[in-house]
Amino acid sequence: MSLEIIISDAIKDAMRAKDKVALDALRAVKSQILLLKTEAKGADVSAEQEIAILQRMIKQRKDSFDQFTAQNRSDLAEVEDAQSKIIEKYLPQQLSVEELEAEMKKIISQTGAESAKDIGKVMGMASKALAGKSDGKSISDMAKKLLS
Repeated sequence: MSLEIIISDAIKDAMRAKDKVALDALRAVKSQILLLKTEAKGADVSAEQEIAILQRMIKQRKDSFDQFTAQNRSDLAEVEDAQSKIIEKYLPQQLSVEELEAEMKKIISQTGAESAKDIGKVMGMASKALAGKSDGKSISDMAKKLLS
């Protein structure tokens, strides 16, 4: 089942439950999917594109959360945090730190990377291999840790 159908069903459930935060988050996801479909002139949205949309939206909300927290706007920060948690439910299962480290070690050995100079090669391959399973910041942090 496509993410668009899953989100549409979740929107209906959120409307029935009168959950405004979930409704806002889900409507934002649906609008991004529809926008992507419009840009692609009606072509189907791939699973990778759907995951990329979700990850981008979560990252935006986490950045907003950090900014609102820094400005002592806890009311707005709470909304952003709640929305990011709702959107995260629709991502595939994320790798644990141990699983990410094991995957990164495999990728480093495949690329032959030896030092921090080779981080570009590792990140390129890791970003493709671990898309949807881990966010870019975690991948980057792990690569830096293992290559230093």
